[in-house]
Amino acid sequence: MARYTGPSWKISRRLGISLSGTGKELEKRPYAPGQHGPNQRRKLSEYGLQLQEKQKLRHMYGINERQFRRIFDDAGRMAGVHGENFMILLESRLDNLVYRLGLARTRRQARQLVNHGHVTVDGKRVDIASYRVAPGQVIGLREKSRNLDIVKEAIEVNNFVPEYVEFNAEALEGKYTRLPERSELPAEITEALIVEFYSR
Repeated sequence: MARYTGPSWKISRRLGISLSGTGKELEKRPYAPGQHGPNQRRKLSEYGLQLQEKQKLRHMYGINERQFRRIFDDAGRMAGVHGENFMILLESRLDNLVYRLGLARTRRQARQLVNHGHVTVDGKRVDIASYRVAPGQVIGLREKSRNLDIVKEAIEVNNFVPEYVEFNAEALEGKYTRLPERSELPAEITEALIVEFYSR
């Protein structure tokens, strides 16, 4: 199953979350798309709720189903709480950390930066968006990629860097200092529903 590349606003409205991170999609019409307006929603079944939660998280990180499932299975092999480990592994992806450091305005943009070879990990070029960054590793930009407009724009508007990363604006690089805690990850996700979905 291919990664979804269609209009993210429609998905945002359908799932009730802002995929761009700006919240703009839900400002005007905070209900699902469709010709009958806000009154068309039936109550979701338990399966429907689980599926919706999975889709929310999958679209939030912009991953196709196969990769998503693989990360879920990896999380199940780790000690600790399955759902929490899953969220932490998603957060440890290189494209996500490029976004968290503020080097890109969206995860989609961050993925492009990585895929096009602009990003380094510990000084070596890495062009695999799903690369799993370990705490202590340093994420930077290649010398000739530092003047990219999308990077400059992103840094101008970024005013929040989570506590599990350190960003050095001078050097345009950041360190993944530690694994995030659950309280620092998206609060609008109920990961237990996703565990239930895949445990069916």
